[in-house]
Amino acid sequence: MHQRGCYFLCLTGLFVVRDDRKMSLHPKRGAEEGGTLCFLVHLCVINLFMAKGKIFKKLHRWPGLILSFVLLYYGLTGIFLNHREFFSSQDLSRTTLPDVYSYQQWGNSSLKGNLIISPDSILIFGNIGVWATDSAFSQYRSINAGFPIGADNRKVFDLHRDNVGNLYAATQFGLFGYEDSVKEWRKFPLDVRIKRFVAIETVGDSLYVLNRSYLFKGRAQGLNTSFQKVELAQPENFRNEVTLLETVWQLHSGEVFGLPGQFFVDFLGLITIFLSVTGILYFFFPDWIKKRKRKRKSIEKLVNSSRWSLKWHNKTGAWFWLSLAFLFFTGIFLRPPFLILIGYSKVSPIKYSHLDQPNPWYDKLRDIRYDHERELFFLSTSDGMFTLNKGSLEPQKCEIQPPVSVMGITVFERYGEGAWLIGSFSGLFLWHPASPQIIDFPKGEIYRGAPSGRPVGMFKVTGMINDPSGHRYMVDYDQGVLPLYHNKSFPDAPESVVKQTRMSLWNLSLEIHTGRFFQTLLGDFYILIVPLVGLTGVMVVISGYLLYRKRYRRRKRRRINGLNILRD
Repeated sequence: MHQRGCYFLCLTGLFVVRDDRKMSLHPKRGAEEGGTLCFLVHLCVINLFMAKGKIFKKLHRWPGLILSFVLLYYGLTGIFLNHREFFSSQDLSRTTLPDVYSYQQWGNSSLKGNLIISPDSILIFGNIGVWATDSAFSQYRSINAGFPIGADNRKVFDLHRDNVGNLYAATQFGLFGYEDSVKEWRKFPLDVRIKRFVAIETVGDSLYVLNRSYLFKGRAQGLNTSFQKVELAQPENFRNEVTLLETVWQLHSGEVFGLPGQFFVDFLGLITIFLSVTGILYFFFPDWIKKRKRKRKSIEKLVNSSRWSLKWHNKTGAWFWLSLAFLFFTGIFLRPPFLILIGYSKVSPIKYSHLDQPNPWYDKLRDIRYDHERELFFLSTSDGMFTLNKGSLEPQKCEIQPPVSVMGITVFERYGEGAWLIGSFSGLFLWHPASPQIIDFPKGEIYRGAPSGRPVGMFKVTGMINDPSGHRYMVDYDQGVLPLYHNKSFPDAPESVVKQTRMSLWNLSLEIHTGRFFQTLLGDFYILIVPLVGLTGVMVVISGYLLYRKRYRRRKRRRINGLNILRD
């Protein structure tokens, strides 16, 4: 109860006492009405403050109980998500998961592309790693020896063959070259903070490799290639900004303050688990104690456990309620529908944080391709599409920008006559840098823009497959491999491949943390899990803190009054 409320309550009480005395000595109508009015006001004030306490209790008790079971797995999966490389060796077979996670139809980003070595020798790559197959895509052989153990370590973003025949793979955790003599991949010892490599390109005898922050250039010599790290110059009219999505993402994970920030958020995850467990125990233990007491069974341990749970639940919640409320609140913006509000907004990086980098392209580079006709590179970034002169390597922003989802580009292929196929979760588009018209490629229509600002399109494109006869296939996250302008179907993944496919612990945690894991049960309503859990979590921790403060102040007041009585 607020101090002003206490004063007002005492004041109305004094008026009631005074007027009651008047009524007993001088029973006049005015005094009687005054006493009655003050008495009613006094009751209203008491009910108001009692109602607040009841409201806080209701807001905290029942939503908190339901939320506790949900927050148990949110706290645990959040810790796994915060340390991807550390847990990269941990995975599990997809055959143990719901059918929606199977690679049977080549969905779930299993395929990103392929490399035709000869008419009857093809390499496919993606989340499945690298596999060799024939022209009919019927027989498969694993080419993953040399990659570290774990599905996440075999996530390949680009597979490239130079003019001499050397193979290179850009993966989640490094750049690899293939040593044909031992049939294994070998990692290049490159000094990078972000180990995710995304693209490889050859121009003559030069090899260009892109990670999320730098361009690496070297003479193509297979595993003997020596690379020079190049920090690209800032473009004209450069503004040091980052996406609001990235800012909120890193605030939520703690990465914005480096490893200490991540460890602090891990600690909040453990606190979340602790509050959930102690809250559940305190909710159920009283009834259990009563039942055992009626049966005259021992209750001492249960009573002590219940008291301990309540004591540390209250103290821990009071210490960390603000941090937890911030954690839950930032989480709701990382998934639709709230993602739409911040997806394309940009802000200045937080000073002296992980986002405040001297490199203008830090964690912004996504893909690179060389245009032999124009003799320049096209560079895809989180800030849009740029051209890059082969000599000066100075980025210039393209006047006409292709549509690319906030999740990033997934297809970047030559189409012919200066045009390119650009794919992402926004769809697949035919983009010509000199033409203002962009074609929605699967529909064969002019692109008119995304309806209602949706972050995803009709097709969530994750890759492109070309067969030796020239047929193109679009790889959709949900629907798998789809033919483009022909009727030749793409064979499903054989059982021998499906049995060997695994899901990383990080990816499983992401599916659970984002609510997608429950899509088979809830349908499209799964999208509401994150915002509902986040908003309810904020309500529960704030109401819990206010309820604690109300009771704490009451106990403190009683102690002070008791001491005053003893002194008197």
